[in-house]
Order: sequence, then structure tokens, then C-alpha cells
Amino acid sequence: MTNFRAIRIDKNDQGQRADYVVMRAQDLMDGDVDVDVAYSAINYKDGLAVTGKGPVVRRFPMIPGVDLSGRVTRSAHPEFAPGDIVVATACGLGEAHYGGFAEKARLSGAWLAKLPPPLTPARAMAVGTAGLTAMFCLLALERHGARPDDGLAVVTGATGGVGSFAVALLAKAGWRVAAVTGRASEDAYLKRLGATEIIARDELAAPGKPLQTQRFAVGVDTVGGVALANLLAQTRCDGAVAACGNVGGMELPATVAPFILRGVSLLGVESVRPRIELRRTAWARIARDLDPAAIDAMSEIIPFDAALDRARAIVAGNIRGRVVIDMGLRLSNSDAAC
Repeated sequence: MTNFRAIRIDKNDQGQRADYVVMRAQDLMDGDVDVDVAYSAINYKDGLAVTGKGPVVRRFPMIPGVDLSGRVTRSAHPEFAPGDIVVATACGLGEAHYGGFAEKARLSGAWLAKLPPPLTPARAMAVGTAGLTAMFCLLALERHGARPDDGLAVVTGATGGVGSFAVALLAKAGWRVAAVTGRASEDAYLKRLGATEIIARDELAAPGKPLQTQRFAVGVDTVGGVALANLLAQTRCDGAVAACGNVGGMELPATVAPFILRGVSLLGVESVRPRIELRRTAWARIARDLDPAAIDAMSEIIPFDAALDRARAIVAGNIRGRVVIDMGLRLSNSDAAC
């Protein structure tokens, strides 16, 4: 089809607004691969883009949607051919380049990975940027030399998208995992993902001493701010914390004490730059290690018509785990199994 549905963010003198629109194929931005989008997903960044509550969008108009999966329909890139099932995450999608909240996308092949079996396009979006970021954190800890017999792993923001996957991936890799959450009602959910211990968010919420009782061998922090400072202060000698989020603030009210007195390492993890080889490595590891039942347990699928409302809801903290958007494209059984 030449026309397609999308959620588009426009801006005028009164501010910005997101609405469902019908667009034409010629409206798409430049790229060497065209994709019929089968599924997308709602990330916190998408919520900020839709509501305008964060400086996410760098050009207008913009189609939000950090993540997408679908089928290649046209390719001028040597690694892809029509019919390939592909996945794309981050790389400026929904910020500087039209993203996944649309039935069609035109992208750079450098941003794409072929979907490794047994992942389906829907489950790939249940994983999405959140799961990929969690895997980047695990890979960073492993490159650091951390191993499960070092002690307890901790995950902050554990009921969020990145946090949920971090719990599941660390548990699958053999770690004992402490999950930090402010929602006592989610204890059973976190334990199903593999958490062996639940820590109340309040324990890390108040400013603490530069060095505190050593509790954790490694950590995955999705929060930043005071929580990260306390996490560093409670990390054991030669331990490491992979930091990937800032919902608790951009400031880090910490001292150098954990670094110079305990040899703690702070590992920065980002998921926006292409780094396609690392992305493909991460996808292959996810396909190998994540149980499909675990993916399903932390996700729900909604129709495209509900996407705009749910994108707004995520900013209010009213979403647990991952929300996958079904764009209505019906893939064949062989495609869906790719």
C-alpha cells in the first residue's frame, strides 16, 4: 500500500501534539531498507516524546517509536533482501528519524539485525530496547570479569522494562538476584522472573554515607541519582555496577570513596549508538537465553489503536513490564517463526 497509518507528533506555536494520521510512502525519510512494521513497543522515552514532557524529539514532524520489527519489502543494502524478518532498536528512531509507531518504515540497513530464531517478531518487541539494554548491562559485567559465584546481584527499578529483563537475564546466567522495587504488590512477579530477594525502594531512596555495609557483588541500575550513589556505597570490593538509566535524576551525589577504597567500577551502558555487531551479539544471546514464557510473563500485546493512550500512561508510571503494539501485519507461519 502507498498510504499507511502512523502516530505523528507535530509542533506549532501552541506546542506539540501527537495524533493518528494517514501518511504516504513518499513522506518517509531516507533509508536503504523499507520495512512493513509488524510490531512496535512502548518505551518510557516514547511516552516522553508523545506527551512532550521530555526533550526527546529532535525534529518535527516525528513518528515516535524507539523499537520495531517487521518484514523487509525493499532493500538496497547488501545484507538484507525482501522477505527478511528484521528488528531495529534505538539508533535515533522516534527522535531524529521516523520510528516504529507506523505501518511502514524506511531505515538504514546499518541499524537492522535479522531476527535470530527462536524469537518471533512479537517477542522481539517484548524484548526491545529495554531487554537489549539489560543484555548490554550483563555483557558489560561479564567483560569486567564478574561471575555468579562472586555474590549477590542487585537490580534497581526492577518492575520496569529494563529492570524486569535484567532480573530475568541475571537469574538465567546463574546469579542470585535482589530486585529493588517500590511496589510490594509486585513481589510475586519479580520472583517469577528469578529474583531471590526483594528490597524496598525506600532502602536506597535517602542519601547515605559514602561507604556503607558491603551487600552486592554487582548491580544493574536503571534509576541513577541517590539510588545509584547508595548502590555504589554498598557494592563489595572489586565489584561493579552497570548504570543505564536516570529516572531518579541526572545528578550523582556520590564520593570517590567506593572507587578508591573498594575498587568498585561504574560501567556506563547506553543503547542508542548503532554498534551493530554488539547489537547482533546481544540479540543472539537473548534468543539463546531467554525463555519465551519469561518474555510473555513480562509483556502484553495491544492493538495500534490503543498505543497513543498507553504511551501517555507510561509517563505516569502506570505500566508494568513491556507493552507490545500489534500493527496488524499478518506474517506467514514461517516468517513468524524466524
